Amino acid sequence: MAALHPVVERVTARIAERSRKLRDDYLARMDAARESRPARRDLGCGNLAHGFAASGADKANLRSGSGGNIGIVTAYNDMLSAHQPMEQYPSLIRMAARNAGGSAQVAGGVPAMCDGVTQGRAGMELSLFSRDAIAMATAVSLSHEMFDAALLLGVCDKIVPGLLIGALSYGHLPTIFVPAGPMPSGIPNKQKAEVRQRYALGEASRDELLEAEAASYHAPGTCTFYGTANSNQMLMEVMGLHMPGSAFVSPGTPLRDALTVAAAEQALRITALGDDYRPLARTVDEKAIVNAMVGLAATGGSTNHALHLVAIARAAGLIIDWDDLDELSQATPLLARVYPNGSADVNHFHAAGGLGFVIRELIDAGLLHPDIACVHGGDLRQQALEPHLDGLQLQWRDAPAQSKDDSVVRGVAAPFDSEGGLRRLEGNLGRCVVKISAVAPEFRRIEAPARIFDSQDALLDAFKADQLTGDFVAVVRWQGPRANGMPELHKLTPTLAALQDRGQKVALLTDGRMSGASGKVLAAIHVTPEAADAGALAKLREGDLVRIDAEAGTMDALVDAGEWAARAVAKPELAGNRIGHGRELFALMRRQVGPAEQGACSLFIDEDDA
Repeated sequence: MAALHPVVERVTARIAERSRKLRDDYLARMDAARESRPARRDLGCGNLAHGFAASGADKANLRSGSGGNIGIVTAYNDMLSAHQPMEQYPSLIRMAARNAGGSAQVAGGVPAMCDGVTQGRAGMELSLFSRDAIAMATAVSLSHEMFDAALLLGVCDKIVPGLLIGALSYGHLPTIFVPAGPMPSGIPNKQKAEVRQRYALGEASRDELLEAEAASYHAPGTCTFYGTANSNQMLMEVMGLHMPGSAFVSPGTPLRDALTVAAAEQALRITALGDDYRPLARTVDEKAIVNAMVGLAATGGSTNHALHLVAIARAAGLIIDWDDLDELSQATPLLARVYPNGSADVNHFHAAGGLGFVIRELIDAGLLHPDIACVHGGDLRQQALEPHLDGLQLQWRDAPAQSKDDSVVRGVAAPFDSEGGLRRLEGNLGRCVVKISAVAPEFRRIEAPARIFDSQDALLDAFKADQLTGDFVAVVRWQGPRANGMPELHKLTPTLAALQDRGQKVALLTDGRMSGASGKVLAAIHVTPEAADAGALAKLREGDLVRIDAEAGTMDALVDAGEWAARAVAKPELAGNRIGHGRELFALMRRQVGPAEQGACSLFIDEDDA
């Protein structure tokens, strides 16, 4: 076994030490919740009868307490292409559980919104908070004390983190994620981006743009670019929460169904009723969280996980920050080029060797902890196996020894870059995250006047009025979690990319988000403290010189120190973000939410201190 990389070893030890009391308290709660017999046996007769009243063929088992009972928490809806294939999963899981001597019930459903549909719309201001709503809905689903294990059906951006955060409150239950897989490849993502950029310049019609979008997003399954949804799938693999190699198997195939059946069977094997108990609380430890950060860096994954991983870790009693992510990213070579970091999509990545190849390479380099308690019953090295069908039999084999396409995935010996490209910047403007894996070296540093905007639309209006000339740093503020829920700002990507292609040096500086698809323009995002929390972005004025240097890890307003200290912070006008599209229901979250570096999370309030 390769020796652990010293940075991985140091960061892991630092997280464990920093989290010791919180983690010990969490594990003590989870250990106390463990049951040595089906939990439902402790229910009163009236309670239990309610629990099995509509269970049909499973009623006898549930009544007698025979066999394990799986709680299914589903994020199915058929508007979300990534989740549409999950419609029949509960039936498949019930059948598999019965055949294995157990049972399964849909414990509950959670909301699942599509960031693709809400991008640039008011609904996007609910997106990040939906993660916390999903976490709470997951906890409600599992609160009935009927279950010995859980299967979580979810794929997309906030859904997987929300499901995991909620399930960690029931960390005594073994828990397996069941994905659905990506849609078939449509037109190349790069081609779609070119049409978007021409549309932004007024050179393509709406019909042409819609045709390109529909040819890209065209079937059931996850979108094929490497944004947050597909980064989620990678995380579940490197944290050992999938059946091995489940992430990118196509939906609606016999292999996908076999993996779903296998997940149900395995969930029943690892309950506290047997002799291979693998509770979620022990799988998600500091090693699994470090694996997640390394996997994110090695594949050029979504910057949204600079928020989500912090919140997930906190739910498991672990404290991480952006210094941990920065240090691990700089020690981790970039092994994948998947759009927007390259031209390939996740189907091409999977065909070229995919996550099995990447995980094995990282383990051999000492960059991943192999000794985590994966849900499949083995360790992380077995997680790198590839599933396949031999007739009707599900089997696993080694991932390819060599990359099948070194323009898409490479080994540690010849990476695309010596580092992952997720950086933490800091300076007199606060702290933020940048993703440089898709940004050419000549665009990683900018020193230019600030152009101040209070919304995406204000920037786009300035573009349409031909007011965005010369080099500039686009400051889009009042986009943090307290201001308006921290929306993604992808609507800006084609415009800023077009300006860059026109020869201008541009960058985005914002307390909002950009996901994994920030693309080729330098984007300093998640700035904290946010402007609405008296952050330094609220001090910036039109024309202030700003320097963002992703290589040096700095971002500063080049303003005289005395003047900077004396400046008052601007006050936002946010009334328009508080009403309509359900936003009036999220005032409590806006008030309670923590800063971006603490996960922009509205959960985990200490009621004794409230």
